[in-house]
Amino acid sequence: MSFHPGDLVPDFTAQATSNQEVALSRLQGKKVVIYFYPKDSTPGCTTEGGDFRDLYKEFQAANTEIFGVSRDGLRSHENFKAKQGFPFELISDKDETLCQLFDVIKLKKMYGKEHYGIERSTFLIDEGGKLAQEWRKVKVPGHVQEVLEAVQALDQKTA
Repeated sequence: MSFHPGDLVPDFTAQATSNQEVALSRLQGKKVVIYFYPKDSTPGCTTEGGDFRDLYKEFQAANTEIFGVSRDGLRSHENFKAKQGFPFELISDKDETLCQLFDVIKLKKMYGKEHYGIERSTFLIDEGGKLAQEWRKVKVPGHVQEVLEAVQALDQKTA
């Protein structure tokens, strides 16, 4: 399934840390950043999560919720979240429902071997549930600042 900026994002429900069930329909009226990352506690994913953590207050000030998503289980997510002090929830997508919905499972090469994995991607959903912007093949340095600027730019459009 594929959708593009301006399209309504299909509603979904997913299990997250802190014993939460995240439903997109319950987040209407807020902007939502969903970032997909390959694996808990790996260097790039730790850096990216840390960048979202460090700018979390700015995202909150812009009426924005953040969710990290990977195929790791909830126990792994809880450990990763606690160790890194993430103030946002991590969604466990073991069955790849969200990964398929957002089309982030790609053929990747590592050490000469091919495998399917999550392509680091971020999606910004506006208050009405529409996809405002997407970033694919994300490089971590400077990315979270760019997402924050896009969130703040949405506020400028509605102001």
